[in-house]
Amino acid sequence: MMLSTREIQELDSAHYMHPFTDHKGLAAKGARVITRGEGVYIWDSEDKKIFDGMSGLWCVNLGYGRKELVDAAAKQMEVLPFYNSFFKTTNVPAAQLAAKIVSLAGDRYSHVFFGSSGSESNDTIVRMVRHYWTTLGQPGRNVIISRKNAYHGSTMCGASLGGMSGMHAQGGLPIPGIVHIEQPYHYGLAPNKNKDEFGLEAAGWLEKKILEVGPEKVAAFIGEPVQGAGGVIIPPKTYWPEIQRICDKYGILLICDEVICGFGRLGTWFGSESMGAKPDLMTFAKGVTSGYIPLGGVVVGKRVAEVLIEKGGEFNHGYTYSGHPVACAVALANLEIIEREGLVKRVREETGPYLAQHFAALSDHPLVAGAETFGMVAGLVLMKDKKNHIAFDESLEVGMVCRDHCFSNGLIMRAVGDRMIIAPPLVCTKAQIDELMAKVRICLDATLKDLQGRGWMN
Repeated sequence: MMLSTREIQELDSAHYMHPFTDHKGLAAKGARVITRGEGVYIWDSEDKKIFDGMSGLWCVNLGYGRKELVDAAAKQMEVLPFYNSFFKTTNVPAAQLAAKIVSLAGDRYSHVFFGSSGSESNDTIVRMVRHYWTTLGQPGRNVIISRKNAYHGSTMCGASLGGMSGMHAQGGLPIPGIVHIEQPYHYGLAPNKNKDEFGLEAAGWLEKKILEVGPEKVAAFIGEPVQGAGGVIIPPKTYWPEIQRICDKYGILLICDEVICGFGRLGTWFGSESMGAKPDLMTFAKGVTSGYIPLGGVVVGKRVAEVLIEKGGEFNHGYTYSGHPVACAVALANLEIIEREGLVKRVREETGPYLAQHFAALSDHPLVAGAETFGMVAGLVLMKDKKNHIAFDESLEVGMVCRDHCFSNGLIMRAVGDRMIIAPPLVCTKAQIDELMAKVRICLDATLKDLQGRGWMN
């Protein structure tokens, strides 16, 4: 029996609690019902075609409707739909995928620990890092330094590692042993300062925090190569090499959260390669399966793996679905397609630069300031008066106004405050990037007209 849009919305409102949602407000309006996808497009229950400028949630790198991934899941389900990785047991896809990811990550790495999401992966990181230092006889070295406005998931550990004040306000977060420094947001914090100088200054905040906490107490620093959910905050090129130098100086572990940046989005297999960082641990999820099935994990560097394996004994941590055979089979098929179609190189040398050229051109729009890209992520700032750097009042939620115009005009573009961001599928062609940019301009024009009508540009 086919349900109407309204019937689905009523079921949804009555029974489904959404992530990061004001449910009272959603019930009054009704959820948008997405019914199918193909390529870079999705369709809603009213058969409206929408360009998915966010790759689902940073993850549908191969686009929708890839039969090879469906077939990989179906084939594995017929053979072995599930078995756990506890009790000295493995399965073929999990072992093969671990080896494949290590080969893509490079010589610094030797092992992979699997979970089902980025949040689980970052919880694993906290356990693993603290177990590492305890094994080395330094149990007091348990403080992890992260950044404000970072996103590392929504579990207790993940949300604590993240620097989102709204998340910390609910649930008594962060948990003990996690502290934060300021983010390397050049445009938002020091737009008149030389960008490279600011990058060094921002990295220097890590050293100040290490000395404040005490080097003997600091276990690790964690950061996204490019901050995704924080609004596509792209650090200056001087930032990550200096972060690496500081971590090396004090002997602390460096963790890169590659949940968004991994598997080609920045034009390299892992975003840290693009930034000049050499992390000891990398968390991943999302793009490893193009979002077709949940999978996440940690790529473990030899420095950590050798200690945990040779000296650490039993690591009392894991999940029912660690190394799930169906998820791993889909990931293997996904990575094979990315390699076969040369998508990492295409993003780095063709579509990434093409997107950068056309996205930067949006700076001629009266509303747009600070338009920047890296690979297939991009962000811009909506500003009341960009010439004099006058922002809109936050209470107006101008970004949400723009987002509504995007949906009305067949485009998914995410709002983070007054920053508008995109992360299109890696399979986007130049013609589709042209289409995407045309839609963005239409939405910006509609937003400007709306704001002028409300008197918010005065």
